[in-house]
Amino acid sequence: MKRKLRLAVASPFLDKRNGTERIVIEWLSHLPGAFEIHVYSQRVEDIDISRITWHRIPKLPGPHLINFLWWFAANHLWRSFDKWFHNLTYDLVYSPGANCLDADAISVHIVFADYVRKSEPGQRLVAASVRTWPRLLHRKLYYKVVMFLERRAYTRAGTSLILIARRTGLQLERFYGCGRHSPVIYLGLDHNTFSPENRVAQRAHARDTLGFSANQFVLLLVGNDWRNKGVPVLLEVLAQLVGLPVDLIVVSREEPAEARARVLEMGLDGRVHFFPPRKDVEFYYAAADVYTGPSLEDTFALPPAEAMACGLPVIVSAANGVSEIITHGVSGLILEDPRDAVGLAAMVRRLYEDESLQDSLGKKAAETTRQYTWERNGRELAAIFEDICRRKVRLVAQGLEQER
Repeated sequence: MKRKLRLAVASPFLDKRNGTERIVIEWLSHLPGAFEIHVYSQRVEDIDISRITWHRIPKLPGPHLINFLWWFAANHLWRSFDKWFHNLTYDLVYSPGANCLDADAISVHIVFADYVRKSEPGQRLVAASVRTWPRLLHRKLYYKVVMFLERRAYTRAGTSLILIARRTGLQLERFYGCGRHSPVIYLGLDHNTFSPENRVAQRAHARDTLGFSANQFVLLLVGNDWRNKGVPVLLEVLAQLVGLPVDLIVVSREEPAEARARVLEMGLDGRVHFFPPRKDVEFYYAAADVYTGPSLEDTFALPPAEAMACGLPVIVSAANGVSEIITHGVSGLILEDPRDAVGLAAMVRRLYEDESLQDSLGKKAAETTRQYTWERNGRELAAIFEDICRRKVRLVAQGLEQER
């Protein structure tokens, strides 16, 4: 019998409430049985624990940056301890992002260097209230640390990068001189959950539960980091569409106080609604009329793809990798500049006024996404991992040959 390949996964936490971690859970859950999976993490949820071995790393209290630095050191230490004292060696080490410096494979879900460049105007201390300075300074320091680790991890000889959108390869080449020719895995979807039939069946209940009348036109945005996801430009859109019954739902685990303050300043109280994430996120897709994702930077955000699978018309920025599977005007609308509030408002108005366009975009969106499944992702990922392992074996054999 062929031995299973032993895989170490380094991720600070795993749950389905966060995009990157949700992807990792789906990928691991759909890997073929040829892998023995060991997860080094501080917290693990929403995954069949019988499929993995969890090596729990304790979490430190305090600021996020302190815990991240501890995690970064600890996951190396835990794996070294297992190697020397438990004789536990791995055929391959995989990390989602720059979580370690010895990964054989890294899936790149965001290039922080590009994100920081685009979000820098909103991070200036002079433009923020003094009470937010500690949070901004902490965020700036955290980003600097992550960018330093990105450069070290992504350019390391022997590390293979896995992309979830082609545009990420261009960003990696621009900032770090790597990644252009890396393999791309477009993310899968659960089509039993995210489907036009389920959306239609839940729609009346979802809108009634959230308090929306039949004549209200509801925009939806799902995601954390409200600045990056495009909430500021969506607020500008609502201000421009003041004469239309257009509301916005923002679903996020992020504290909404700062965003609420901006809503009040712009006189949009009652038109912007903040809700917490739900495991049945399809509930929110059922309540909406249009999904809006004008991200400053998003490698491949799952919510707009899920919304497409539900038959919901979507608008995404060209900075979102989901735009790579959309044909503009056919299966969705693409906003070239994520800060273009006038252009985005025109798109929303067009959809509001043209119900047939809503229907055609939604129908074509659902058709487009049917080819993308987690099962397909599992097969693609397994092929990449197996190829990396074969290359490692060849390199070891070549090294032994040279020593003779």
